[in-house]
Amino acid sequence: MPDHPVVPAPPTVPAPEIAPGPESTGPGRVPSRRGLFLAAAGAVPAAVLTSGVAAAAVRPGGPGSGQSAGDPPPRVDVHHHAMPAPVHAWLVEHGMLPPAGGPLFAQWDLGVTLATMDQYGIQLAVLSAPVPTAFTPTAAQAAELAALANDSLGALARERPSRFGWLASVPYLEPGDAVAEIDRVYGGQAPDGVLLTAHAGTRYLGDPALDPVLAALNNRDAVVLVHPFDLPGAAPIAVPAFVVDFMADTTRAAVQLTVSGALDRFPRIRWILAHGGGAFPYLAGRLALGRGLGYGADPGAVRAAVRRFWYDTAGPMSPYATPSLLAAAGSGRILYGSDYNAIPAATVGESLAALRADPALDAPARAAIARGNALRLFPALAQRLG
Repeated sequence: MPDHPVVPAPPTVPAPEIAPGPESTGPGRVPSRRGLFLAAAGAVPAAVLTSGVAAAAVRPGGPGSGQSAGDPPPRVDVHHHAMPAPVHAWLVEHGMLPPAGGPLFAQWDLGVTLATMDQYGIQLAVLSAPVPTAFTPTAAQAAELAALANDSLGALARERPSRFGWLASVPYLEPGDAVAEIDRVYGGQAPDGVLLTAHAGTRYLGDPALDPVLAALNNRDAVVLVHPFDLPGAAPIAVPAFVVDFMADTTRAAVQLTVSGALDRFPRIRWILAHGGGAFPYLAGRLALGRGLGYGADPGAVRAAVRRFWYDTAGPMSPYATPSLLAAAGSGRILYGSDYNAIPAATVGESLAALRADPALDAPARAAIARGNALRLFPALAQRLG
């Protein structure tokens, strides 16, 4: 399942029309991420779906060349997607992508990626797969896709260690498969962390059935980026899933990790919540109120959980979520994340402009978010970058 639905084109370009399918019928219905992914096999003109690629054709330059006077230091981007050719070929072979065209995230290109990074002052990107293995029809395919994605992303990072880190995909439809892949990649490929979807099937992170997976990650002091997915069982409605449901998915995972005690049972895992934590920093207080209804946590545990998580700026964070996030977690727990190439390069620039202009952030906070916080969280990256 794709990481994001097709991002709407700029206002001067008509929005793509998706042909109705089993998950998108009737007036006002919007296709889910699953519907958009399947529609890519031919229902959407390739010229429309690849419009974001044209926007990504930026002028090459050296790392940080897109920076202006007074800008933060060269950025470390912790939320950055890539689809190397072997992964694309596997998805085409299994009927999950068309041979040509397809959604924006399927148009990944190394040269364009490096040029985009240079344009916007991104020195190093921590790569992760844009297609969660939880989308695959079977657990066996999830394991196969995860291994292929991990081998491909790991090779990219080893070839360009000063430009790329990487997060391993974990096929946790079956916990045993997930533990086996964790053992494999940490046994020889040295990932910088892992990406977990907020849920797999109907199990959210924090479910006791997933404890073996978290135990394996805890044993390796893993950094885990929690990334959203379509809500289980949610029907497509007038508002696209990426606008609201993704945020709710991340929030559900953060709540269950808090209430289940998983944060305490696996204290060595360092958790990043994508997209500014969804609504978790804003809604965390309801967990204390919820104790009166039989579900929640005491205020001290809630405050500790909010400050235990790290949060990336993809979403975007600025300027809407910044005051709540700063008040809840502080600038020392916020990491820069672009969400490229699930969004066009031009949108990366727009989000950065908003981040630079955010009145809630002073210069030290901007510098920490751009680079310093990520290098504290990923010491191996700090070593590579000197």
